[in-house]
Amino acid sequence: MAEKKWISEKEVEAMTGRKLQTLRNDRFHGRGFPYVKNGKSVRYLVDDVVAFMEARRVSTSDDPQKQNVPL
Repeated sequence: MAEKKWISEKEVEAMTGRKLQTLRNDRFHGRGFPYVKNGKSVRYLVDDVVAFMEARRVSTSDDPQKQNVPL
């Protein structure tokens, strides 16, 4: 069984480009990435962050999977 990798909010910021304050606001308002809080420590699972972002991926007309789709 693979060990799950937990990362800090600063690592999420570096990974996603979302500012720390945005991550904190999202948590306060119940939005954003799933997380775990233990005392003052906030941690995110890498797999959760990746899944969250992939679920919001937007395809463009240049996307090969979107070509040859009947209109």
